[in-house]
Amino acid sequence: MSKLLKKIVVVIVAMTMFLGATVPVSANAVREKGTDTSKYQDAYAQKAQASDTFSIAQIGGSVHGVLYDQWTYKSQVSTGIAMGLRMHTYIWMETGNSIPQTAAMLNYHIPKIQTPKGSIVALDYEQGASDDVQGNTDAVLYGMRRLRDAGYTPMLYSGKYFIADHLQLNRILAEFPNSIWVASYPTMAITLEPAWEYFPSMDGVAIWQFTSMARADGLDYNVDLLGITHNGYKKGNVAVTKPEAVKEGIKADNTPKKNINSGYTVKVNFGARTWANGVTIPDWVKGRSYTVLETSGDKVLLKDIMSWINRKDVEILQTSSQSNNVQSAPTGNGTYVVRSGDSWWSIAQRHGMNMYTLASLNGKSINNMIYPGQVLKVSGAASATGSYVVRSGDTLSNIAARFGTSISHLQAVNGISNANMIFAGQRLTV
Repeated sequence: MSKLLKKIVVVIVAMTMFLGATVPVSANAVREKGTDTSKYQDAYAQKAQASDTFSIAQIGGSVHGVLYDQWTYKSQVSTGIAMGLRMHTYIWMETGNSIPQTAAMLNYHIPKIQTPKGSIVALDYEQGASDDVQGNTDAVLYGMRRLRDAGYTPMLYSGKYFIADHLQLNRILAEFPNSIWVASYPTMAITLEPAWEYFPSMDGVAIWQFTSMARADGLDYNVDLLGITHNGYKKGNVAVTKPEAVKEGIKADNTPKKNINSGYTVKVNFGARTWANGVTIPDWVKGRSYTVLETSGDKVLLKDIMSWINRKDVEILQTSSQSNNVQSAPTGNGTYVVRSGDSWWSIAQRHGMNMYTLASLNGKSINNMIYPGQVLKVSGAASATGSYVVRSGDTLSNIAARFGTSISHLQAVNGISNANMIFAGQRLTV
């Protein structure tokens, strides 16, 4: 997820948070952790640690009246259910103070929600607010009421100071207590545990996104403070209501590992220690998803990395028939859709470029896995590059969101080592 709060540096956070803030907690909460994902995490749900219990996937959104879908949404929900996660939904809401735009957004997206009734549906309102604070609040409240009336648990995602500048928090909490999902990071270093002394001191927080770097290539990580991520679920990952994606996830979850065959999608367990030949499995493989190329007895061969692993060390995310039904990413000029058997090297050779350049262009490194159906930007296409002049108040996060790219890509193509250090008047390649 591209988030406004990724601009925060340690010094700013230290100035705008206070140490020793009271962290809300309920008697039922165990401070469970989970991720949130969008198209930047590709087609499959993500865990940062084996103990994760939930994830929140982006369905799409609205940018000043332009509606869009996330092609990854349905498969992220189904594979998350297959992992045993409680899956939830969020919608990018860049509608300012416009209730008509907010209404059109919800008319479009509510019928497409694939998480169960009662689950969280959060409005991601972190960009594009108007100067009309009351009007902005009216639009957000309208959206939250629509979600509540549709049978979901409405939440508002934003940053503490974006809310303070653009919304009337007291009005929101008067109608929707403990409905805030807030992002604040004390550091951009890889982080797996919250730094509780930096908890943002504000009312109504139920979920805290405490880092966008749960792993080296970036992954938003959250802690549930009040048990709100249990809404819509009972008895573990069994949903009270079952949209199609949930049913698909349950089907995969209930498929015995002895049935794994070529074409299945599996995740390498965090607890896996060695490949089938006894060699130690590197940490970057664990928690990642792979297509099974072939099987032999108790072993399965993982495509792309061409390594044999024992069946007991993987988890089924999709059967072969389900994998074939995964929606492909949209294509356009200057892009390439990854096919079976592709690698960074083979794609780079096909397009006359260095594989390191190709990976950098896509905000990744050659150590990141690629998957069939994934869309990569390739060199030499007019639509792949452009320029943008940084304005006062811009962050790499909101620039990336505006142009449909990632922070790491902007850093790579512009030679920016510190994502928090850009300045007004700077011209960026986007």
